[in-house]
Amino acid sequence: MGKISALIKEQYTENLKEHKLKLEELRKIEQELAIHARSDKEHAGMTKLKVAETNLNIVSYLVLMNGISVALLGIKNDAFLNEARKTCYKAIINIEESVSNYIDVPFSEYEGLLEKIRDVNQVRRWALVRKLGFSIQAVKDGFGENTKWKWSFVEIEARFAIVAKNLLDLKTLMAGLDPRAQFYQERYAHLKLVKKLLQKSADGYREKYELSTLRIDDFKLAINYLGSLRRLNALIGEPEEANELKKKIDVWKQKMDQDIKKKESSAKA
Repeated sequence: MGKISALIKEQYTENLKEHKLKLEELRKIEQELAIHARSDKEHAGMTKLKVAETNLNIVSYLVLMNGISVALLGIKNDAFLNEARKTCYKAIINIEESVSNYIDVPFSEYEGLLEKIRDVNQVRRWALVRKLGFSIQAVKDGFGENTKWKWSFVEIEARFAIVAKNLLDLKTLMAGLDPRAQFYQERYAHLKLVKKLLQKSADGYREKYELSTLRIDDFKLAINYLGSLRRLNALIGEPEEANELKKKIDVWKQKMDQDIKKKESSAKA
């Protein structure tokens, strides 16, 4: 890459000024909402979702600022991208605190949390899910394919899958899948994406196990995500899909048990 001229650097700095001011505003809003969530426990779930939405607004500016760096300087800005990646995590954590991070449990175990955000309608929930998905993908695209954060994004996307699932009100889901129901389109799209994300997360953790860590915990997580998808399929009346997943889970468990025995044998040798 050639030397960057003083004029280009000046243009770059000038272009960032307005965006940096906006970031400061958003961070102040984020802090104020976080304080409010701590002081008003009863409505903390609702406030945490607002914090997450603000987190994602911050991500959008950081991604934009990286884009300006690429356009004007011809280089990625790792500082902006890393902050965006960490802020995606913050958004996910805030949603987890609102609806739980349970992967494969009965709905009754976190139903109480959903009751506290009942005023957040399906349209807003679907908008939040889409925004989170777009944000994560934008940060991934910014880093590029050969990033050292490859396996970190497996975790980010898997946690995204779970908060997307847990934002669904499973108690009313079936009734809401009637095409005549209010917000049917958004609810159906939300469910369809969740199923795709759960399968992707299971495959992602299995790949991470096989190609990177060889940690049994990663294999267990892969199986848990399949279990979550199977539970969802059973709930919405898709027994064939649920049965196929059971077979797949059994095969994966058998493979995992074999690997555990191999590790134990190697440790004794």
